[in-house]
Amino acid sequence: MWGNKPSEPVQGDPSRATPATPSTEPPERAVEGAGRVANIAIIGKGMTIKGEIRSKESLHVDGEVEGNLYMLDCRLSVSREGRLGANVKAREIELMGVAQGDLEATSKITIRKGARLIGDLRAPGILIEEGAYVKGKIEIVNGPEVATTPQTALRKAAGG
Repeated sequence: MWGNKPSEPVQGDPSRATPATPSTEPPERAVEGAGRVANIAIIGKGMTIKGEIRSKESLHVDGEVEGNLYMLDCRLSVSREGRLGANVKAREIELMGVAQGDLEATSKITIRKGARLIGDLRAPGILIEEGAYVKGKIEIVNGPEVATTPQTALRKAAGG
């Protein structure tokens, strides 16, 4: 009975309880879970980015981006206020705003009602909602073909 009193304050001590909590769940799992939710970069309404962007995390654009975006394993979303003057290669693209440039995705491209795009689309899955404006070529491809350039595709079709 008296032997329990010294251990009770230690267990109730916040500095002791905090390190004990992560040991019940592997830290890698906690970081991955938080990473999936928290790893979205945002370009705010008052921001303009010019140049090449290479990202290993998803991107949400409320402002303006001009140049090229390479984010092959990530998702790009452009809000209704967002403006894109760029060629994009991403896993998934959702356009709700205005874009001028070619969009290429390894998964799917979604053009929402009210969005405006001048440029080509290339992906295995393409959805264009009624009320969206698109001017350009549309190419629906199989998954592995997305990573190839048009020149490589022509060589494969010609047997070389």
